[in-house]
Amino acid sequence: MAAERNEPLRLGTIAPNFQAETTKGPIDFHEFIGDNWVILFSHPEDYTPVCTTELGEMARLEPEFSKRGVKLIGLSANTLGSHEGWISDIKEVTGSQVNFPIIADKERKVAYLYDMIDYQDTTNVDEKGIAFTIRSVFFIDPKKTIRAILSYPASTGRNSAEILRVIQSLQTGDKHKVTTPINWVPGDDVIVHPSIKGDEATRLFPNLRAVKPYLRFTPLPEID
Repeated sequence: MAAERNEPLRLGTIAPNFQAETTKGPIDFHEFIGDNWVILFSHPEDYTPVCTTELGEMARLEPEFSKRGVKLIGLSANTLGSHEGWISDIKEVTGSQVNFPIIADKERKVAYLYDMIDYQDTTNVDEKGIAFTIRSVFFIDPKKTIRAILSYPASTGRNSAEILRVIQSLQTGDKHKVTTPINWVPGDDVIVHPSIKGDEATRLFPNLRAVKPYLRFTPLPEID
């Protein structure tokens, strides 16, 4: 399947809108986002081993995302009928019920729109030789802005804890005007944003600890 690649999606761009059929009915993506955070994540194909473990784990963690105002939506390059049968398998294998929608993208329309197609692994194709998707993750905020993107090859399963951590970092930064250091998890000290200067910094963060003028740590209340 030959198709020109769209302009690459970058952090800070508006998530492209689309209409699609899903396991929860037809959607307009921007309407689906509404005033929520959204994680859109793709899978190469239904009834595959790595994807099955990923969907089961994301289904298990969905309550953790929901309580943070985050909606999950998956995508796989298959039909609705295939998705529905696969969801039953996921329940059987992992014990988790997939309650979030999965987009049916047999024609790869959304995959091409979001540049999820595999250009590296020549074996990651369907019976017609059409490239399947890679394991993409898009973090989209309530303003419909893409805030983070992760991409994994088909052979590598994602880390669900890292997906949750990224959401926690983005939301913490937005709320408190901070950034998060390497390996940060909720409860760890954060870094005061460089744009917060002098008296404003000490007023906002009375427990500020300056290691260097450009590196100032502060504790924050742990988020749930």
